[in-house]
Amino acid sequence: MRNMLSRKVTDIEPSGIRKFFDIVSEMPDAISLGVGEPDFDTPWHIREEGIYSLEKGRTFYTSNSGLMELRQEICNYLQRRVGVSYNAAKETLVTVGGSEAIDIALRALLEPGEEVLIPQPSYVSYLPCTVLADGVPVVIELQEKNQFRLTREELLDAITPKTKVLVLPFPNNPTGAVMEKADLEAIADVIIEKDLFVLSDEIYSELSYHGDHCSIASLPGMKERTLLINGFSKSYAMTGWRLGYAAGPDWLIEQMTKIHQYAIMCAPTNSQYAAVEALRNGDEEVAEMREAYNQRRRYLLKRFEEMGMPCFEPHGAFYCFPNIQRFGMSSDEFATRLLKEEKVAVVPGTAFGDCGEGFLRISYAYSLDSLKEALNRMERFVKRLDEAKNASAGAVDVEISGKEMDAGKADAGKAEA
Repeated sequence: MRNMLSRKVTDIEPSGIRKFFDIVSEMPDAISLGVGEPDFDTPWHIREEGIYSLEKGRTFYTSNSGLMELRQEICNYLQRRVGVSYNAAKETLVTVGGSEAIDIALRALLEPGEEVLIPQPSYVSYLPCTVLADGVPVVIELQEKNQFRLTREELLDAITPKTKVLVLPFPNNPTGAVMEKADLEAIADVIIEKDLFVLSDEIYSELSYHGDHCSIASLPGMKERTLLINGFSKSYAMTGWRLGYAAGPDWLIEQMTKIHQYAIMCAPTNSQYAAVEALRNGDEEVAEMREAYNQRRRYLLKRFEEMGMPCFEPHGAFYCFPNIQRFGMSSDEFATRLLKEEKVAVVPGTAFGDCGEGFLRISYAYSLDSLKEALNRMERFVKRLDEAKNASAGAVDVEISGKEMDAGKADAGKAEA
């Protein structure tokens, strides 16, 4: 019966992140630094609003687009934080997490064979969602020397007559890279000239550590050709509430709502009421969580430097992307051995695209105590690798010296003869 399955689906590889989670779940005393999920509880006043909505019997469907009260608060938030004005009734849609917004946006935009530019390393869903929407994913390999930012030249080189959509995944998962205003300005005129549409995933927008986040939608001529995707999972520690949103042109939101209407109906009602409270009164907790993440970020960078593991400074999200190329092993081999030998789980960079080879994604959405213990174990592992490498190099030197000595004796014998 397997031949009844869709080839399009069976050809998609499972997420490379899950492999290590499954092993960790059966390994006592293991420390996982692989989960992209805040370790904070959802702030109490937000949880309380969700509980209160249940107590009040607010358990019915909302509008397909979401509570108007919530959509208005989303518009207020976007005006306040990124300086872009949206119409709550026509230009917003509440979704089941940001992931649903990515999926239905691509389905609403693409005709078979049209190309989607996907900068990598990046979140694992963009490529399979493009394939499922009958689009053609075109990977742009971002460079560590550019701090994993998308450059104007890289964008121009990737565009073809079939290019329709550009994914902008910043602040970035897994690298922590950000696109600052100047970076966005450098590519905006190319986007306009080539008539591209932008899917801007800004789920980590509140976790920026060097100045305020800039949305490409705020640049001249870009609001009408950008779908801004965000949500509540990362900034408000609401992963399990499964709530996100999209804001963009009314012609696109209308068609996305149609797909959402048939596939989902509406996002969870109590989550929507909780999100209203988050947007109205959650700024203080967001700032506190951001400061805690920033402290952990600085700690990890210091430890990586001490271990001799180069790591460019991430300016957003809650991930570091250290370079392990000097150890002469693949990302998967390094992560597998680290898990087996020291019981520390990290994610190979290749889970986020082939150009992630030679890197690891390490999340710092964990307590400082957990991070310290995990980094102590990692340091032991790295020291063993260095000792083994030095011992091997020493053995090679001895062998070469021995051969040189034998050659010298042979030459001396020939001279005497």
